[in-house]
Amino acid sequence: MAEFHDIKVSDIYKEAKDCVVISFDVPEKLKEKFKFVQGQHLTLRKIINGEDVRRNYSLCSSPLDNEWKVAVKTIREGVFSNFAYNELKKGDTLQVMAPHGEFFVDVDVAASNNYIAFAAGSGITPLMSIMKTHLRQEPNSTFKLFYLNRTVKSIIFKEEIEQLKNEFFGRFQVFHFLTKEHRDIPFLNGRFDKEKMQVLTKTFIDIEDTAHAFICGPQDMIFLIRDELQAAGLPKAKIHYELFFTGSSEEENKRIAEVLEQRIDGTKVTIIDGGKEFHFIMDDDFDNILDGALAAGADLPFACKGGVCSTCKCQIKEGSVKMKKNYALEDKEVAQNFVLSCQAVPTSENVVVDFDV
Repeated sequence: MAEFHDIKVSDIYKEAKDCVVISFDVPEKLKEKFKFVQGQHLTLRKIINGEDVRRNYSLCSSPLDNEWKVAVKTIREGVFSNFAYNELKKGDTLQVMAPHGEFFVDVDVAASNNYIAFAAGSGITPLMSIMKTHLRQEPNSTFKLFYLNRTVKSIIFKEEIEQLKNEFFGRFQVFHFLTKEHRDIPFLNGRFDKEKMQVLTKTFIDIEDTAHAFICGPQDMIFLIRDELQAAGLPKAKIHYELFFTGSSEEENKRIAEVLEQRIDGTKVTIIDGGKEFHFIMDDDFDNILDGALAAGADLPFACKGGVCSTCKCQIKEGSVKMKKNYALEDKEVAQNFVLSCQAVPTSENVVVDFDV
C-alpha cells in the first residue's frame, strides 16, 4: 500500500529563475521513518484540479543537516511544478512518502576517494546532498563538479556551491558550463559533447584515481557522459546516474511495440501488498500491471510512470511479464525478477506480483 503522510511546508523560497526550494516540518514521531541517505528522493502527492498528481523530487539537504528540503524547477505544462512555484506556501500541507531511492554509494569515513559529478540544471539537486555528505564525513576525499546551465542567473544553488568551495577549500572544485551566455574561456561554453568529454577525461579528470562518478540530468547527456567515461577506462560499476525525464527514441518505440505484441489478453493478476492479496483481471484498456491494478481499485506506490524512478518496483512471483522501458533497475535486480509495475506488460495467463519485497 502506498503510504503517504501529511507533512507541513515549513518554508518555501525562490532559489533561482523558475525554481523553488521546499522545506518540510517532519514531526518527531515520523523522523525515524523519514531518515534518508544522500541522493534519495521524496514522492510528493497533491490533488490538483481533481487529479491525483504524484512527483518525485530529490532531497538537496544532507542527512547530516536534520532537514528535509527539495528543489522544484518549473517545466512547461508541469502540473505539480507550476502548482509548487505559483501556489504552494509556507504552512500548507502536502502528502509525502518516506524517502527512497538507490542513487548513492556508502560513506567511508576512512576513505581517501576522489569523486566526480556531472549535472545539468535541476540535476544538481541530489548531487548537493551527495557532495555535502561525502565531503563532511570523508575528510580525506575530494569532489569535482561539472555543472551545465543556460545562464549564470539560472544556476540553482549558486551561492551554496560557492560556500562549499570555501568550506572545503582544496577538496571541492566546480566548473560551470553555460549554453546561452558567453564565458571568457571557450571550453566552458556549450553542452557536454564527445570532444569536451575527451578533453575532460585527459586534462581535468584522473580516471585511474576516480572512485565514483555521479551524473544527473536529461537522458541524452547522461548516456553520452556514461559512455565517454567508460571509453576512458572508468569501470561501469563506478558510474552512477539518475534520470529526471526521458524522451522516446525510435529504437525505444520499436522495443515497446515488440513487447506489446507479446501481451496476453485477460491475464489474472494477484497483487501482494501489505500482507494482503488483491485479485483482478487485466482490462483491455490498460497494457501494464500498475494501471490495471489502479483502475481495479488497488492502492499501490507510484510516481513518474515513465520507468525512471523505481517507486513502483515489485517482484514477479509467478507468471511472466515484459518491461516496455527500464531506466531504474540494475541488471542484478532484473535477474531476481524485480520489475517496474508501470512498465510491466503481462505475457502469461496468470501473474503474481509482490510489492512487499
